[in-house]
Amino acid sequence: MFRSHTCGELRISDVNKQVTLAGWVQRSRKMGGMTFIDLRDRYGITQLVFNEEVDAALCESANRLGREFVIQITGTVNERFSKNANIPTGDIEIIVSELNVLNAALTPPFTIEDNTDGGDDIRMKYRYLDLRRPSVRRNLELRHRMTIEVRRYLDSQGFIEVETPVLVGSTPEGARDFVVPSRMNPGQFYALPQSPQTLKQLLMVSGFDRYFQIAKCFRDEDLRADRQPEFTQIDCEMSFVEQDDIINLFEGMTKYLFKEIRGVELEGQFQRMAWADAMKYYGSDKPDLRFGMKFVELMDILKGHGFSVFDSAEYIGGICAEGAAHYTRKQLDALTEFVKRPQIGAKGMVYARVEEDGNVKSSVDKFYTQEVLQQVKEAFGAKPGDLILILSGDDTMKTRKQLCELRLEMGSQLGLRDKNTFACLWVVDFPMFEWSEQENRLMAMHHPFTHPKDEDIDLLDTDPAAVRADAYDMVINGVEVGGGSIRIHDPKLQAKMFEILGFTPEKAEEQFGFLMNAFKYGAPPHGGLAYGLDRWVSLFAGLDSIRDCIAFPKNNSGRDVMLDAPAALDPSQLDELNLIVDIKE
Repeated sequence: MFRSHTCGELRISDVNKQVTLAGWVQRSRKMGGMTFIDLRDRYGITQLVFNEEVDAALCESANRLGREFVIQITGTVNERFSKNANIPTGDIEIIVSELNVLNAALTPPFTIEDNTDGGDDIRMKYRYLDLRRPSVRRNLELRHRMTIEVRRYLDSQGFIEVETPVLVGSTPEGARDFVVPSRMNPGQFYALPQSPQTLKQLLMVSGFDRYFQIAKCFRDEDLRADRQPEFTQIDCEMSFVEQDDIINLFEGMTKYLFKEIRGVELEGQFQRMAWADAMKYYGSDKPDLRFGMKFVELMDILKGHGFSVFDSAEYIGGICAEGAAHYTRKQLDALTEFVKRPQIGAKGMVYARVEEDGNVKSSVDKFYTQEVLQQVKEAFGAKPGDLILILSGDDTMKTRKQLCELRLEMGSQLGLRDKNTFACLWVVDFPMFEWSEQENRLMAMHHPFTHPKDEDIDLLDTDPAAVRADAYDMVINGVEVGGGSIRIHDPKLQAKMFEILGFTPEKAEEQFGFLMNAFKYGAPPHGGLAYGLDRWVSLFAGLDSIRDCIAFPKNNSGRDVMLDAPAALDPSQLDELNLIVDIKE
């Protein structure tokens, strides 16, 4: 028996027990004739004591132990004289009588501590060591618990878990596919699924009624903090439902997860906000509602007063930061530089302080009378001590997005984005299509199987850009954690959708004939939703990046620096796959 107990298990009630523990050496301290070692496993840390006066040889062996040596000890549980209230085992220690070194270890390249001295690159290269850190391990334990609770909830609601293939056909819409050459079918390729979308719709045609899967998905797209080339979805589909049925059920799942995992009770129905309002008032289809600073449009007030920047603008809008009039000129200049960064792209920023006497002091005072500035104050409902920040531009949507970035930055600076506060909402009534400059055509905002709102179907023939979709996203704290839609189940409407998206009948048949044919055999009305498991876990764990809740993530270049992947293939493998790779310098 390698161990009788784990390193996080023993308590004061176990004093005088003979125990055997196994784990890794966290740290070692020599104090006079005593050596103290912290032994760590997945479950916690226990202090070991070696006494030179009792067994000098054993103590000498303990002094030769290095960090991360794997050892097994036998000893007696003893009450600690100097207790450690920071760990669950802090009331006891083990007086060691036997020591067995199971494996020596090189000195790790960084400390295996919550506050490690290792940077991102080195920790990703030695990810198996990074996973030993308690903070990282807790993220993976949280992920495990979340998948258990998701399965429990969905099972209670009549869902059945079905695995769908990982080798599928390539799809023309959405992000780029990862492709896999087929050795047995020369010149042909599989694709890794961006989602199980069409397959779960086929399961509805098959009569499964309620399906779910915790599914691996793959997208060959540029990476950022909340994106990885491979990620995990809680993928769900339901038959004989309308939008409200899906929203209500998965709002229930959200409340269940918050209660079971975070101990947070979410009361009442979540707010629902139309996409058009989200863009108008927050400049984002995933607004962070933990704080205010709703956009106010100011064209009617600020145009036509001789300030050419505003007079020529298509959009003028601003936010009001309560109590921020104390910002210094240096801080305001830093905010101006922030919005002028290439990633944001604003040309400048105008500010106005509401003074204690109610007057407004502005950076463009010479162009505006106090009477006009008072109108600005009233438009925001601003009070003495508030700070008004204004942006303008010749592209309304672009300027709103710039203002969104400024709003989020102010929320962070003013401490309004508390990770332990949760603001949940549904964004609904998305546009059905968006214009692609690159493709020079309308593209599906979600995917080509999304059902248009019934009252907008007639617009498909006259004004498709105005059509709204039966689509919905769940947003929590400014993060889209999931989304879905009612699907098209009518073959004629689906064919119309493909036509608007620029598919010829032949191309639509080639790409999606299997789905269209299935619909002819009695497809039920259906719809679904997919939650991003990685984003959910990072939200619950208070992380800034989903990488920290994935066991073996890729870096920002899509590389696994631990496995050194992707990598070149041996020429013989390329020959088998009928591939010729010509890499030019």
